[in-house]
Amino acid sequence: MAHYLFNFVKADAANGPALREQAAGFLRARMWGVDADEPHRNALGPSDLVLIYLGAPESDFISRAELTSPVHDWTQSEAQVYPSDSAGGVLLAQVEEWDPPIPMNTVLSHIDPAENAKADFQAGVVRITANEYETTLAVAAGRAPSTG
Repeated sequence: MAHYLFNFVKADAANGPALREQAAGFLRARMWGVDADEPHRNALGPSDLVLIYLGAPESDFISRAELTSPVHDWTQSEAQVYPSDSAGGVLLAQVEEWDPPIPMNTVLSHIDPAENAKADFQAGVVRITANEYETTLAVAAGRAPSTG
C-alpha cells in the first residue's frame, strides 16, 4: 500500500463548474482520471490511499479515498458516467469528503519540516509519506463538524 496526493488545479478543470464542484463530481462517480504522462501512473493500484487536493489558489484538501483498481482505460460503461474527457484513470472506494476543506497550511504546521512537505506540485499524482497522509487525516478528524 502506498500513499498519494491527487493534485487538481485550474488548468485541469474544464470551463464551466468551479474546481471544487468538478472534483466532487469525480468523487461522486467514484472515479479519478489519470493522464498518460503522470508520474506514478503505473505504480497506482488497489488499496493505495489518496488525498484529493485542490491546488493554488485554493490549496485545500477536500477528500480521502482508497483505490480499487490500477490505472486503466475506461470501459465503455465507465466512460459514459465519468464526468470529464479523461481516457482513463482509477476507481475509488471509501470516499470521505471534507466540508469545510482542510487548508494545506494547517496540515503543514503539523508536519516536521525535515520531511520537506510542500504545498505546490507540478504533477497531478504525487507520492507522499504515510506520515503526511496520517497527519492530514488527524487534522481532518480534529476539526469541528460541518454545520452546513
